[in-house]
Amino acid sequence: MKIEMVPIGYVRTDAQDLPRHWSLSDVEGSLVIDKKYIAGIKDIKPGERIVVSFNFHKSPGYTPGCLNQASGHHGRPMGVFSICSPWRPNPLGLSVLEVISVKQNVIFVKGLDMLDKTPILDIKPHIEVKHDCPSYRAGD
Repeated sequence: MKIEMVPIGYVRTDAQDLPRHWSLSDVEGSLVIDKKYIAGIKDIKPGERIVVSFNFHKSPGYTPGCLNQASGHHGRPMGVFSICSPWRPNPLGLSVLEVISVKQNVIFVKGLDMLDKTPILDIKPHIEVKHDCPSYRAGD
C-alpha cells in the first residue's frame, strides 16, 4: 500500500527559537493555505482552536534505533509512540493552535511549534468534550 499526501499550505514564522511542543508555545505566525482550498477555511473564526497536522520536513531520517528515545519531558528513554519526537517512522506532527484572525487564505495563529516553511497536511477543528454530568463514563 502506498500513501501519498500533498501539502495544503505551509507555515510562516520569523521565530528562530521554538518550543518543542505547542502546549508550551506563545509563538505567533501564520498558516498560508493554497488558494484552491480557500473555501475550506471559510468557517474558521478568531478565538477558536484548530488541530494542524504537518510534516516534519527537516527531521533526520528515521532508523530502528529511534524506537526508544530520551524524552526531555519525562527525563528517561521512552518508546517513540509515547513522546512527541520528530524522529518517527512517519514524520507527522500535530499541534493545537489558537486562531488570531483569518484573512483570505492566511490563518494567523498563536502556539506555533513548527519551523518556517513547514508543510501543512490538514486542519481540523479542536473539539473539547465537556462532561457536565459527574457520573458520565465513556460508553454511556
